[in-house]
Amino acid sequence: MPAHEGDPGRRSYDVVIVGGGHNGLVAAAYLARAGRSVLVLERLDHTGGAAVSTRPFAGVDARLSRYSYLVSLLPPKIVRDLGLNFRVRGRTISSYTPVERDGRPTGLLVGGGEARTREAFARLTGGEREYAAWQRFYGMTGRLAGRVFPTLTEPLPTREELRRRIDDEEAWRMLFEEPVGVAVEEHFADDLVRGVVLTDALIGTFADAHDASLKQNRCFLYHVIGGGTGAWDVPVGGMGALTDALADAARSAGAVLATGHEAVRIDTDGRSAEVVHRTADGESVTAARHVLVNASPQALAALTGDTPPAPAEGAQLKVNMLLRRLPRLRDTSVDPREAFAGTFHIAEGYAQLAAAHARAAAGDLPTAPPSEIYCHSLTDPTILGPDLARRGCQTLTLFGLHTPARLFERDNDAVREELLEATLAQLDAHLAEPLADCLATDADGRPCIEAKTPLDLEHDLGLPGGHIFHRDLAWPHAQDGVGRWGVETAHANVLLCGAGAVRGGGVSGVPGHNAAMAVLEDLARRDPAG
Repeated sequence: MPAHEGDPGRRSYDVVIVGGGHNGLVAAAYLARAGRSVLVLERLDHTGGAAVSTRPFAGVDARLSRYSYLVSLLPPKIVRDLGLNFRVRGRTISSYTPVERDGRPTGLLVGGGEARTREAFARLTGGEREYAAWQRFYGMTGRLAGRVFPTLTEPLPTREELRRRIDDEEAWRMLFEEPVGVAVEEHFADDLVRGVVLTDALIGTFADAHDASLKQNRCFLYHVIGGGTGAWDVPVGGMGALTDALADAARSAGAVLATGHEAVRIDTDGRSAEVVHRTADGESVTAARHVLVNASPQALAALTGDTPPAPAEGAQLKVNMLLRRLPRLRDTSVDPREAFAGTFHIAEGYAQLAAAHARAAAGDLPTAPPSEIYCHSLTDPTILGPDLARRGCQTLTLFGLHTPARLFERDNDAVREELLEATLAQLDAHLAEPLADCLATDADGRPCIEAKTPLDLEHDLGLPGGHIFHRDLAWPHAQDGVGRWGVETAHANVLLCGAGAVRGGGVSGVPGHNAAMAVLEDLARRDPAG
């Protein structure tokens, strides 16, 4: 792709969008389809942001979802509205969590049918209680998901409106008023089961189960409402298939996507704006009626000259791997092809998660780093070239928890290696053979494994502090200082359409959709005749 693909040409647009990540592309497609002139400015030489597919290993034909990797929060409405050529596939296995009990390797397999899951709970816990509690708990979150998820692409409800819509006072108390750790401990007795439930509250969020801020509750909420079911699906063709489809939809509707253009300043009087952007050839100024910022709240403040929000801090390790074959497990009752097809939890018992958080909060790497793994290629082998598929190669994606950016500041490279070694050691403890023996090698003979810390994500993608949600997630209802769609800023014609918007975070397109709706409403008010 050329450095300046899509030269803006003209110097005035209805809407200029700063940032060509998936949310910016969603907004561009909606607005261009509505007949508005749209320019997207992207500083990199490609669109997609964190939702991209790349071939990270030299000479290896495996197109991996390098950063974001699963889809839950993307409303089917957006796919239909924009006519996207994009599909997801469900996973028949939800999760597998290995553990050693009474000196023998065992684990908990969730999925493969109700009877099989019930049997797995009974085998692990010695009775029916935990499975019955699991059914009650996730029945409650499922009902809540069906009521909350449709609101994400509507104007923000008030807190009381959302409470009435949920219509379940127990669910409201557990998720909106008390730390989620209270609910986990009320419902479940087994430490491993408690940990599996809690992980949804900690993905990309550095918090304890009983954190008084309830940021873990907000994280949990977004993880269980996706699609109205809470299911996390595999993007066919990798995450880049989504952003490629979005870019095609935006272009075909008439939007101009200008890569290699970095926005450096936004000047606005609330009704019209100018965006200063630069390329290797110098600076340009483009006028717009509205500006959408598909970047972090910190980046927005830098562009407008406003006071920046409090610093954000990410807390995860992302590891991409290509294997010659899946490793054998110590627990021989489970086929590795099932164990790795869902979410493979490592060192994520309830007590282990608490210990890891306490140690990281004290400034040290967890001694038993918690993480979870899944194998994209088991569900969707299209990301592998024909030769890799024929040879039985598989991908592994690992997401580590409780590793805040502050831990890497002394020496990012050294701490990355130390953490990766400790994390893989936790996995190896449950394998019948070392993972290293299963790794494929690239064209230069190096193992096919790469790790990304929060500081790497800040450097590569501009994520503040490497925070994958740009900031702590917000409740999906109106609150003080938040406008009708949750994308409004201090400037009437400048909107935030990135993950840091209310109802942002994850690969959803929701902030992009909502910013586009806000613009179209404003333009209709300004130009009632059309």
